[in-house]
Amino acid sequence: MQTAEKLNLAYYSLRQQTDFKPKIALVCGTGLGKLAELIDGFQAIPYEKIEGMPISTVDGHAGRFVFGYVRGVPVVIMQGRVHMYEGYSSQDSVLPIRLMKLMGAEYLFLSNAAGGINYLDVGTLVLLKDQISQMVPSPLIGPNIDALGTRFPSMSEIYDKHLRDIVKESAKELGLRLEEGVYMQFGGPQYETPAEIRMAKILGADVVGMSTCNEAIAGAHMGMKIIGVSVVSNPAAGLGDVPLDHMHVKETMHREVQNLAKLAGRVIEKLKLEKKW
Repeated sequence: MQTAEKLNLAYYSLRQQTDFKPKIALVCGTGLGKLAELIDGFQAIPYEKIEGMPISTVDGHAGRFVFGYVRGVPVVIMQGRVHMYEGYSSQDSVLPIRLMKLMGAEYLFLSNAAGGINYLDVGTLVLLKDQISQMVPSPLIGPNIDALGTRFPSMSEIYDKHLRDIVKESAKELGLRLEEGVYMQFGGPQYETPAEIRMAKILGADVVGMSTCNEAIAGAHMGMKIIGVSVVSNPAAGLGDVPLDHMHVKETMHREVQNLAKLAGRVIEKLKLEKKW
């Protein structure tokens, strides 16, 4: 089945279950599913209830859409993402992003757990200003879906500068430490080697992980305004004292999620005032 057919099938299936129209879409990375607790009056739809939708198989990813309101703004939270390392194509891995855009979301808030490179302490929030995605295939490979966007979309400002200013202002008001950096996506599921981290550092990366870049590309292709925030869950390979471990990453993120939740809530509040929603 072609990508466009899968997307239309999933959209039709989802619309049989809800007519909710979000303004903002949020994607929760490993251990960050508690962000869904921000929502008032929520409705949850598991991915497996949506025809043609890829399913989350990773521990720490609940695998459902949660619909509701944050600070009075209608939002959809993707509580658990899908990754290419689960066996999905790059195109399938961004189907949920495209689906949330079709539902009405104009803003995309991406979060992830990431390995820190440049002396970033565990728990540090890193506002993404750019990304390096050439280690994974583009989700735009294949026939272009003209209804979504142009064949050759610009990626010169994939993370919106105005939104970055709002995030920085929000973090300052909340007294949260916030760094800015460049994110690099690797394929996974294995963690990066120390040599790969040295390469990433030379190329200009500050944080690394196994998601986000392909989602940001798909969002930018559709004209979404994008925010990306990494939470440093561990020093990247070769920079810490212990081997990397998924359980340790999850435990770290459960401790640090509150700061990200506060930041997301404040940003949404500011967007509400700015857009007069």
